[in-house]
Amino acid sequence: MTKTQIGSNWRMPLIAFGAGTMLAGTAGAQSSVTLYGIVDAGVTYTNNQQGHSAWQATAGNESGPRWGMLGTDDLGGGLKASFRLENGFNLENGVAGQGGRMFGRQAWVGMGSDRLGVVTLGRQYNTVQDILGAMQISSTLVQYSTHPFDNDDINNTFRTNNAVKYVSPSVAGLQANLLYGFSNATGFSDNNSWSAGLTYTRGPLNVGAAYARMNRPASSTVGAVASDNYYASTAAVFGTRLADATRQQIWGGGATYAFGPATLGLLYTGTDFNMAAGGALRFGNYEGSVRYSLSPALTAALGYTYTQTSQGDTSGHYHQVSAGLQYLLSKRTDVYINGLYQKASSGIGHAWIDGIAAPSSTTSQLAFVAGLRQKF
Repeated sequence: MTKTQIGSNWRMPLIAFGAGTMLAGTAGAQSSVTLYGIVDAGVTYTNNQQGHSAWQATAGNESGPRWGMLGTDDLGGGLKASFRLENGFNLENGVAGQGGRMFGRQAWVGMGSDRLGVVTLGRQYNTVQDILGAMQISSTLVQYSTHPFDNDDINNTFRTNNAVKYVSPSVAGLQANLLYGFSNATGFSDNNSWSAGLTYTRGPLNVGAAYARMNRPASSTVGAVASDNYYASTAAVFGTRLADATRQQIWGGGATYAFGPATLGLLYTGTDFNMAAGGALRFGNYEGSVRYSLSPALTAALGYTYTQTSQGDTSGHYHQVSAGLQYLLSKRTDVYINGLYQKASSGIGHAWIDGIAAPSSTTSQLAFVAGLRQKF
């Protein structure tokens, strides 16, 4: 998931973080820098990893560990400048995530207003991640509950570099989201990306749809989708590696509806990986979910995903069930326990819950994870 989550933030005066780096635009204008973060770790049991059971210390089960800075500068007249720098890391060994980047999760600067919308520039989430990520069950449960191989990227396998994003103001519940990622090369379409989407929010109803296209992704280290931050070489179906795609397209739509203590969700995403040799590796993910607040401190969640995959005349499918409980010890700290089961068709040959260290030696895989998360 790893979606941006900011817990109980604390503000530092500008003098505590380089007062000279930000300017007050007009008399009485307010500026601030917020330091925030999440630390999350636990223990994961898997019944079958290449034929053996495994107990492992794992980090980032519910939320990817991070620390970041969010700055705003009130320029007056309703206009604000802002920036975000967000580092991701592995809590178990301290190693930087996202290919070792200092601010691999997000790094951008922008300007906008409630009336005109906001433009941001830098390393960012694309529109599919922004809109559909929050609807997926992994936004509530552990990230293992995402779709196989994170084929639709809504669990943030990769971000978009060199990106210019515009998010419109909300008008009668409608809000647009547009992004373009530059290739930064003379071949304009070599490793560029664009995405677009729309959301509608009214009371307990939230509806969204989005599309993203990546041209020659991972063909360079400097393009919109860098080669050191794309799918691993082990992510493969029918002998075809996702990382070898010359074009990737993602589309989808979903909705959530809250009533009383329950929230119901439906989500569909489709992904095409077009290959240099011709043809495409295709995925279709159909997900239903329910989240239920048993008490102000205790939440239960259940999700089911059916994933179809095909390449030419070859096809297969996955069934996956994810369930879990989250208990808030405070506004900042929670504990959780989740269980996950995946069943792959015989045409695929083996199950592999996304995020588990290795595939099963059979067509089924079962995992349990328990952990502790703290936000600051």
